[in-house]
Amino acid sequence: MPHSHIDVRYVANLARLELSDDEVAVFQPQLEAILRHAEALTRLDVAGIEPTAHPAPVFGRMRDDVPHQSLTPAALLQNAPDQAQGQIRVPKVVTDA
Repeated sequence: MPHSHIDVRYVANLARLELSDDEVAVFQPQLEAILRHAEALTRLDVAGIEPTAHPAPVFGRMRDDVPHQSLTPAALLQNAPDQAQGQIRVPKVVTDA
């Protein structure tokens, strides 16, 4: 990645940022160090490495949305605080109009 000198003021202008002279003095060496690191990464041999979206495998992000087959309706209602006729009873929340 050959590059000529990239000015921090130029990058700041593209980002619509105003930098003081002190900030330019701090950020210029940092930008050059970042560019040197990116250039070093381009020289790495990655021929045998498979491309990935994540650095580590991702498992169990989503599960199938299927009902549990071994639970009977009575077993599903066993923890309900109030039930009648195989249904969960809840307090009335709508008043008469």
